[in-house]
Amino acid sequence: MEHSLSPALHNAAFAALGLDYAYVPLPVAPDQVGDAVRGLRDLGFRGTNVTIPHKAAVIPHLDWLERDAALAEAVNTIVVEDDGSLRGYNTDIAGFARALDEAVGGEEGGAPPLPPGAPALILGAGGAARAAALVLARMGASLTVVNRTRERADRLAGLIAVGVPGATVAVRAPDDLDSALVAAQRLIVNATSLGMTGAGKVPRRLADNVIAGQVVADFVYTTGLTDLLAQAQAQGATIVDGLSVLVWQAAAAFELWTGVQAPVDVMYRAVGR
Repeated sequence: MEHSLSPALHNAAFAALGLDYAYVPLPVAPDQVGDAVRGLRDLGFRGTNVTIPHKAAVIPHLDWLERDAALAEAVNTIVVEDDGSLRGYNTDIAGFARALDEAVGGEEGGAPPLPPGAPALILGAGGAARAAALVLARMGASLTVVNRTRERADRLAGLIAVGVPGATVAVRAPDDLDSALVAAQRLIVNATSLGMTGAGKVPRRLADNVIAGQVVADFVYTTGLTDLLAQAQAQGATIVDGLSVLVWQAAAAFELWTGVQAPVDVMYRAVGR
């Protein structure tokens, strides 16, 4: 939470529109999640964002769950309604879709970012991976999920099968990453914490084998490019960085809380764009 840019971008947006809101970080221990969620109502909050590792833990404490949040089994945005009910959403899904479209989708109403059946590889099987998988499966991509824990990857594949009937999802182990598998992809997504300070690096078998013409997205955000994105860009790939995903998911949350269109340009400037 200490590294989060969300307070800066939301508070900048509130100020730009003259809204009487304030966004503050609130650390919550795992054994206090229920009390913290119920406290939103008692303390007069309009809502909150939820970060890892609490995105699944908050769900039993909510009164209503958006379908996509239920499919992803992850909530990153809570809205406190006027009647006190607590509603859970997953704006990571909309955020990734908008960031991807911004990078490669062209003008509104133009060609989709991916042609139907395009192969896409997702590294990870947590909440961010589920958001990316739902977006890409709905675009008709043929997915490959690479994760250290087979059970979690299989769980993701099962969720996609329910949420996007007819979707194609293969599950592979990290040891399966090789030049042929990576080069065969149209789009590659790092949906793990790898690349974040102190979290280790994306496997070189993936980063070293990116080729020109691919699209490489990274949910990790930094003030510059992650090592994966810098290498992908140098190799001629189109990149989608974590700051773009952060801003667009924040814009979706902002609109849920306020009912006002988010000033995305202000949000981008607040995070150094």
